[in-house]
Amino acid sequence: MKLVNGVLDEAVWCPSPNFGPRPAAEVSLLVIHNISLPPGQFGTGCVQRFFQNCLDTSEHPWFANIEGVQVSSHWLIERDGSLFQFVNANDRAWHAGVSTFDGRNNCNDFSLGIELEGTDDQAYTEQQYEVLVAMIAAIREAYPLITPDRITGHEHIAPGRKTDPGPAFDWARLRAGITTGDV
Repeated sequence: MKLVNGVLDEAVWCPSPNFGPRPAAEVSLLVIHNISLPPGQFGTGCVQRFFQNCLDTSEHPWFANIEGVQVSSHWLIERDGSLFQFVNANDRAWHAGVSTFDGRNNCNDFSLGIELEGTDDQAYTEQQYEVLVAMIAAIREAYPLITPDRITGHEHIAPGRKTDPGPAFDWARLRAGITTGDV
């Protein structure tokens, strides 16, 4: 897997309008999230439509909670390992919201966001970890300031506001995979 000019070569391109230019800050943080739409349901295609502002909110009652919300992430890894990209890594995706890391606010300015299709309390899949580790290797090659200690969860940069990727995410497994290149 290679990241060339901000695009992962193995990702399906699904452009989101929800992004902006990155300020002068260098990319130095990777944030891991989770999402499923409707909550707890997988493989629906709703996440892609949500990030592209094309989600029909009448499709499910829960969608009234996110009507009009405009967010994005750089990437999404579905349960089967399918990989989608919404925003070029050179641009600022709208994934972190109000956030702080290492004393710096506005993490969107200097971070990349990866969404894992899932929930806080349901184990992530083998395929997701495999793709995630391969992605991180490609991302770190392109953005060397993203060291292992600068890979974090949404819950860590927005404590009390966000809980993802949650207790089901195996940080030790990810760290071992980053070190060895194998999960």
